[in-house]
Amino acid sequence: MRRPRVNEGSLWRLIGKWLHAGVMEEGVLTHPETGVPQGGVSSPVLANIFLHHGLDEWFEREGRPRMKGRCFWMRFADDFVMGCELATDARRIMAVLPKRFARFGLRIHPTKTTLVAFRTPGARQATEDGNGTFDFLGLTHDWTQSRRGCWVIKRQTAGKRIRRTKKSLWRWGRTNRHAPLKDQYQRLCLKLRGHVLYDGLRGNFRMLEGMARYAEKAWRYWLSRRSSTSGIGWEQFQKLLRVSPLPIPKIVHHI
Repeated sequence: MRRPRVNEGSLWRLIGKWLHAGVMEEGVLTHPETGVPQGGVSSPVLANIFLHHGLDEWFEREGRPRMKGRCFWMRFADDFVMGCELATDARRIMAVLPKRFARFGLRIHPTKTTLVAFRTPGARQATEDGNGTFDFLGLTHDWTQSRRGCWVIKRQTAGKRIRRTKKSLWRWGRTNRHAPLKDQYQRLCLKLRGHVLYDGLRGNFRMLEGMARYAEKAWRYWLSRRSSTSGIGWEQFQKLLRVSPLPIPKIVHHI
């Protein structure tokens, strides 16, 4: 599988070094015998090589011709989503996928892999599988009505990602509360801009506003605790924001 996709000796050697480098966790070096470390640099590279042959080509060559209705698939590294017009086709794919991946020594995550009846609320039935929503790439996909009354797909940041981001901002503020104010401002702006560039989707503006307000709250809280006598009230903090304003939430992806 690797030879037709990667015909470059230097990249082959680099992949071999990645696989034999080991993993450092809490100061302890380990060398996994199977697979790649979670979040490793080589993970997306090898996922694209293996899954192009194990999933993409197979679904296009063998899976799609056997489907009775329309179908599609979308993959990003080792995360993918498949859609079928008919429920019978979806169940057939769910039954075949574990066997297909087992041929290459791969396994599908038992809890993240689910069958969801992603239909408009008016077309859902009580006997269908799933609750009509699913998470993909950190976004929760659901249905909502547009201003014209049409059903459209709505994407919002997943709840787990929001909680993880807030905890990360809180820990960052506590750890860097004694850093120079200019450095704190620049780092916080970078964090918020990166968040907007990924989650700035149409229909997700309220979440962006909530994250911006939480960042202001966390920043003021930890600035007030630089010492026992340097508390910052909201009026003084608003003056600081007028001089050093944080990025304004905005929609950057109109899809």
